[in-house]
Amino acid sequence: SAELCLLPALAALLPPLTGPGGPGLAEVGLSALPAELRAAVRAMVGDLDSLFTALGLREESFAVGALSRVIAAELASYAPAKNRRRTATNKASVIFVDRTLDLAGAVGHHGDNLAEKILSVLPKLPGHKTDVMVNMVELTALQTTDETCSFIAPGCLAQPNDPAAKALWESFMNLKQKEAVMEARRHLVEAASRENLPIKMSMGRVTPEQLSSYIQLFRNNLKALENHCGLLQLVLATVQTLKHPQTSKWDNFLAFERLLLQTIGESEMPSVLNQLLPMIKSYNKRTKDDYACEDFLVLLVYIYSVVGEIKCGKELDTAEEEVKKALVKAICDEPEPSPLLQKIT
Repeated sequence: SAELCLLPALAALLPPLTGPGGPGLAEVGLSALPAELRAAVRAMVGDLDSLFTALGLREESFAVGALSRVIAAELASYAPAKNRRRTATNKASVIFVDRTLDLAGAVGHHGDNLAEKILSVLPKLPGHKTDVMVNMVELTALQTTDETCSFIAPGCLAQPNDPAAKALWESFMNLKQKEAVMEARRHLVEAASRENLPIKMSMGRVTPEQLSSYIQLFRNNLKALENHCGLLQLVLATVQTLKHPQTSKWDNFLAFERLLLQTIGESEMPSVLNQLLPMIKSYNKRTKDDYACEDFLVLLVYIYSVVGEIKCGKELDTAEEEVKKALVKAICDEPEPSPLLQKIT
């Protein structure tokens, strides 16, 4: 979008987590990093220099976090960057922040944002880090209940050649979910009117079913489909996200995170873990509303990220052991572990 540029090539670059008592990254510098991470840092510095060259920037760098300080120092001493800063005409402040300093933000569910939900629940577009697969079967005459129908190419979110779709995507990113869904309906109604499709505008709450019925109007009109293909992909992504079981779980996550924040404020870590323990269920004991193994990993990252200083002791050790045991059992009982669980194990 106009305000946000993602660099997917660097998606795997994460600060290493140092063990307790070990030397910090900042004290050891680039030379002490593992070879793979060193190469990634150098690649990032080269990429950023190319980007700043294209923008004609002379940057002043600030860093929050150990790896960020290493990257900022590398960029400052990088020979091509020194030459660029001598001749560049535009000034900019660049702030590097370690991703591990905001894990609570990355795993929390506090955002009332449609773009975030679409990117979280729809399957990733193969080979992409920042785009998703949109099921396009609804726009065809094919009737199938197969979710993984693979002989119709998936749609996606990136629609650089469709001004209406680009404007709608901006709304998904910048507005609250309710407003963004209303924008999706407005764009759809305008597109249908332009194509003289028999659309009945309705007021009130927008439902996924209503959006689907509007999309159906385009189905048998190839010209209209071609003219508004980008927009239809974004609205289909909205419909599929709103109907997705993970979206209803989103509110459960949010409620549980709020409860955790209250509990953490009033009691110690062991009691928080003991509260979590009975909720960890094996595959054959879970209902569709229960949390799966990945959900617990996300919740644990959230708990440990927001709790601050943790008092060590026997009580904490016991509580952590119980949670570990329950999680290991749940993971081992999974009949078909997800790619993430396979990677972890």
